[in-house]
Amino acid sequence: MTTPLVSFEFFPPKSDAMEATLWATVQRLAPLSPRFVSVTYGAGGTTRERTHRTVKRMVEETTLSPAAHLTCVGATRDEVNEVIGGYWDVGVRHIVALRGDMPEGPGTSYRAHPEGYQTSAELVAGIKKIAPFEVSVSAYPERHPDSANWDEDIDNLARKVDAGADRAITQFFFDNALFDAYRERVAKRGIDVPIVPGIVPIHSFAQVRRFAGMCGASIPATLEQRFEGLDDDPDTRRLVAAAVAAEQVFDLMKRGVDRFHFYTMNRDELVFALCHMLGLRAETHVAAAA
Repeated sequence: MTTPLVSFEFFPPKSDAMEATLWATVQRLAPLSPRFVSVTYGAGGTTRERTHRTVKRMVEETTLSPAAHLTCVGATRDEVNEVIGGYWDVGVRHIVALRGDMPEGPGTSYRAHPEGYQTSAELVAGIKKIAPFEVSVSAYPERHPDSANWDEDIDNLARKVDAGADRAITQFFFDNALFDAYRERVAKRGIDVPIVPGIVPIHSFAQVRRFAGMCGASIPATLEQRFEGLDDDPDTRRLVAAAVAAEQVFDLMKRGVDRFHFYTMNRDELVFALCHMLGLRAETHVAAAA
C-alpha cells in the first residue's frame, strides 16, 4: 500500500487551557511530517489575531509548514492585503483562501465589504499578486448552501482555480459516493487541480451533527445508528469513531485517493491512529531525511 499524503487542520485556541491542548496535539502529530497544517479563521475574521499568532509560533517553533486561513469578510482590500503581507514576512508560504461566513452566524446572508474582495476567486488573485503563495480553496461534495445549482457551484470552483488556486480541500462528508460524483463533475468541467477529501473523525456525534447542519453536509442513517446510545460512553464512542473513519479512508484509497486533509478539532488520538493505519511513521520520515 502506498502511503498517502496527509494534512491537518487546527483552530486557534481561546484560552490557556485550549492553548496547551493545541500544542500537545501539534507535538504529537508533527513527527508524522504532514504535507502542511492549516489554522482556521473565525467568522467575520473574529480570530484574526489568534490565527496569526498560532501560525507565527508554528513557523518559529516547529518544522511544520503552516497554512493560514484567510477570508474576505468584514475587511477592506487594504486590510486583507496587510494581513497577506504580514504572513509572508513571518515565513508563511501557504494560504487557505475562503469567502468566509458573516459574524452573525450560519443562515445570515453573505454581504461582501464594499471596499473588500467580493469573492474568494478575487481573494485568490489578490494573494497571488502580492507574493507567490501556495493557495488552497474550498470545495463542496454536496454543493455549497448558497449555490443555486451544481453548474453555479462548479463554475465558482473553476473561477478560483483560474485565479491561481493550487488545490481544493472539501467540506467533510461521510458518503464516499458523493465524493466520486463530485470529482466527476469537476473533471467534466476541465478542472485539474487536486481535490483533497476533508475527513472529520467523530469525537462528538452531537457536535458533528451540528456542524453538518451549518454547512449542508448529510449524515447517513447508518452512521447515526452506529453512534446511537454512546453519548455517555466515551471509550466505546472513540472505538466506533476510529472504525468509521478508517473504513471511509480505506474505501477512498480503493477509489484512487492518495491524499487526505484531517479536521483534527485540536485532538490527536483519532487522527494519529488513522495515520498509523495508513502507514505513516515518525521514524520512517526521520530515516528518510537522514
